[in-house]
Amino acid sequence: MPDPQTIPEANAPTIESKPQTSPKFSSEEESELLAESNAQKAEASKLFSAADYSQAISQYDKALASCPDYLEYEIAVLRSNIAACHLKLEDWKAAVEAAGAALICLERLIPQSKPKSSGNDGSTPEDQDGDKTANGEGEGDAVVEIEGDDQEAEEALKRLELSDQRKEDISRIKAKSLMRRARAKSELGGWGNLQGAEEDYKMLSTMPSLPPQDKKVVQAALRELPLKVKEAREKEMGEMMGKLKELGNGILKPFGLSTDMFKMTKDEKTGGYSMSVNQEN
Repeated sequence: MPDPQTIPEANAPTIESKPQTSPKFSSEEESELLAESNAQKAEASKLFSAADYSQAISQYDKALASCPDYLEYEIAVLRSNIAACHLKLEDWKAAVEAAGAALICLERLIPQSKPKSSGNDGSTPEDQDGDKTANGEGEGDAVVEIEGDDQEAEEALKRLELSDQRKEDISRIKAKSLMRRARAKSELGGWGNLQGAEEDYKMLSTMPSLPPQDKKVVQAALRELPLKVKEAREKEMGEMMGKLKELGNGILKPFGLSTDMFKMTKDEKTGGYSMSVNQEN
């Protein structure tokens, strides 16, 4: 059975880009470029299905080159698909970078707000839902004060006018990108990466519409990662202390001293160290 985290978006719903104050392309030019990009994306998805992941990445790159750079959602889908390819190739670092780039694009569409229920994400394999277009219906349940200059206020209003369908589409891609980045960071290992993976899984755990199979992955990861993070931290701290000791011995040796004359005591509560003179030496 295919891994939902590694299947790319084949026919992701096209979300209309927010109007730009000075658009780079006319609507006719934009439509042509987007059609070209979607055709290349479809070809890339065929290559992915054929397990030709390197060629799929090349084709997704062509789709990115054709796509107008202000179509954040479409670019996010392509970046997330590239992350899926890198996962298959076990190029964990590249997968982290691609998924992170997708999340940056999505953040520009719906900036993270204070915890409420920021996003739904069904990390089902692909966005094979056909072409769905989002209508700009405002939600308007609450009064929101818009601050900033005219351009910032206009952008804020546009974000508030995102339809429910658009939010669901964005949230779904966000969840897939987080799943892909979290898995890649877990595979990379090390204190920083494992801690980052744990943060991604925690964010995923707050998404109400996460599919059952992804919920299981998230729950298992959140049970296992705290211990792994602790072990990786202690290992890296131990290695760092060893290097510091070597450096210290190099400095102290001309004076007939060594770091063995000093005692390092670990504080189990904080994980930090304190130093005192070893009276036995």
